[in-house]
Amino acid sequence: MTRTRFCLGAVLVMTFVLCSSCATHPKKPHGGQAYNREMEVTAYDAGKKSCNWKRNWLLQPVVASGPNKGQPKKVGITASGTRARPGTLAADTDYYPFGTVIYVPGYGYGRVEDRGGAIKGPDKLDVFFKSRKKALQWGRRRVRVRVWPG
Repeated sequence: MTRTRFCLGAVLVMTFVLCSSCATHPKKPHGGQAYNREMEVTAYDAGKKSCNWKRNWLLQPVVASGPNKGQPKKVGITASGTRARPGTLAADTDYYPFGTVIYVPGYGYGRVEDRGGAIKGPDKLDVFFKSRKKALQWGRRRVRVRVWPG
């Protein structure tokens, strides 16, 4: 199955071949100048420990620490505004803007849709898992990834 994505206000049109099991995860983009890079890849989930949130006295999710402490937090929503799901990657958007597709061996293809507090520089990447258990099983790995700029 092939799906074409159009970005309003942009000239770029990217076509992705989608995996047969799910129409939401990018498989491999056609076109664009791909390159390889060695990165430190860690894992995260939407839970309190990974995403720095807690519940306030009204049981509402709020930012747990930092300059935005106590501010409302949308749990499971990425910095780009999409819902976190398998295939969601967090990277430093100064180097990898939202929409960048990256292949991570052992994880698969993903798209940069989030950023993290500890994700600084071109050599760090976070991959999303639905559960904390699976994220902890992934741990921290140094792998050679393939990057298609977005």
